[in-house]
Amino acid sequence: MRLFPKLRYFEVGLRFIACKLRLINASLQQQKKLQSMSVHVPSHLSERITVLNSDTNKGALTEASNLQPGFGTLKAEEEPAALPKGKKGRVSPPLWYITADELDSLSSYMRGRLTLDKVNSAINDMAAYAETNAQLIGASKKKVAENLWEKALEVRDIAMTETIKGKHFFLETDIKGPTLKLDNTGKAILTVLRHLGRINETRIGHHRVIILLKPQ
Repeated sequence: MRLFPKLRYFEVGLRFIACKLRLINASLQQQKKLQSMSVHVPSHLSERITVLNSDTNKGALTEASNLQPGFGTLKAEEEPAALPKGKKGRVSPPLWYITADELDSLSSYMRGRLTLDKVNSAINDMAAYAETNAQLIGASKKKVAENLWEKALEVRDIAMTETIKGKHFFLETDIKGPTLKLDNTGKAILTVLRHLGRINETRIGHHRVIILLKPQ
């Protein structure tokens, strides 16, 4: 009769190992995807992809170690450091860069003279605009400059609308470079990113609002 408990523990252990292997495999696939993306991002942003890659692997190992407390738990000195969270759990705007294949898939008329580096640098600008708005939304009145309070109220109202709620966004009036500007090149970049599913646009009041979208 004592054999059955041992078999049961052995079976649970095998299940945990199989689950852990699946998680590691998923992590490796994500690592390959991020490495592929890093080839296409602007050179000054490549460090962010490296950090994302490292964090993905750590997250998979942490999840695997928590599945069965009695099996394969990591020692305290081996546990990945906790990832820092934004203020009040706010998540930073994402950077969904385009690839060379995506840019090449566009018609020459739409692509024009745009380069991969210029489009992805514009994506970086858009994330910065969205981050500024997120800070205005979350800041108290005493922490907002007097000349920005009216805008803070506007973006808060926009953030609460059904179309925008829970999404990262910026306004057309936020577009001021350094790469993305309201000129012909900037308009072409917005057209390309809209076509590739990186942004969507809507109008709320007198504002043209650009929403950051996750590529499908």
